[in-house]
Amino acid sequence: MIMTYTFNQNINRTGFACKIQDSTGKADPKLNTKTTTLTWLNSQTRDKSVQKLELIMQNNCTALKQQMHWLAKQPPNQRMFRISSDLFPAYTHDDWAWWYFEQNQTNYLEKHLAEVGELARQNDIRLSFHPGQFCVLASEHDGIVDNSIREFEYHTDVARYMGYGKSFQDFKCNVHIGGKRGPAGIQAALKKLSTEARNIITIENAEYTWGLDASLELMLDCALVLDIHHHWIATGEYIEPTDDRVQAVLESWRGVRPTMHYSVSREDVIVDHDPNTKPSLVELKSQGFTSTKLRAHSEYYWNEASNNWALTFLPIADIMCESKQKNLASQQLANML
Repeated sequence: MIMTYTFNQNINRTGFACKIQDSTGKADPKLNTKTTTLTWLNSQTRDKSVQKLELIMQNNCTALKQQMHWLAKQPPNQRMFRISSDLFPAYTHDDWAWWYFEQNQTNYLEKHLAEVGELARQNDIRLSFHPGQFCVLASEHDGIVDNSIREFEYHTDVARYMGYGKSFQDFKCNVHIGGKRGPAGIQAALKKLSTEARNIITIENAEYTWGLDASLELMLDCALVLDIHHHWIATGEYIEPTDDRVQAVLESWRGVRPTMHYSVSREDVIVDHDPNTKPSLVELKSQGFTSTKLRAHSEYYWNEASNNWALTFLPIADIMCESKQKNLASQQLANML
């Protein structure tokens, strides 16, 4: 297989998701995307709704370019970003999908998203997507699978417009297994995806069902994302980089530098916990804490011991920071190095 690397494989990165915030924690409107709802679109006249979609499409293409320019000014090890999934609202909905596939819109997207992709590649920015929880490729219901494939292919369309999807993991689009069909359902769905979609898909271990062992059943089918907080919620284990299961995750990337996910439980849930001690799931549950409470992401990376553990993975995988304070939390973690 000929690999086409779209980012420097020798940089150990931390990244963040969806929004760029200023030092006060506020999202800069010029650097962030806008959206709307199906409820609003369906409550307006067709002309008014189409006008809204056009304004959002143009705004979000411009915002994406501004995000790339902002990321290009960051240290090389912090140039990793998950693009918001709601870039183009109603793209997969029967009432509005037609509009995105008219020639004017496809021409616009081809031009402006190609520019976004070029900015990312020229400035060595690693990009990804993470479709929402309703993208359930392994559902036991065929209709849900069909809708989920359509949703995944929407993300693939955007990646394709940006010039990605040409080789294995030149771009990452991450989903959970989800659904009662489990790993076998993912294998069945993969056969229905476009070549570009199969190139960019990754599967992440979940907290409750379909954890790391289930993900590993797919190591020959697609790249796997290890979420170490999800694994802790599921098992209470602080898995180590040398673990054979981690090595299997690395192998699934076929020579591309992997990405993993890191978060910690909220600081306003585990109040007054010693930041120099990793939380014990057994102890916390004995005190009445539930997995639901503990799974929620913190604002910042408040637990030094957990941070030190997470950073032991950085030599082998880039870390996508899943915290409420977005780039501020990612910068915090990177500055610990």
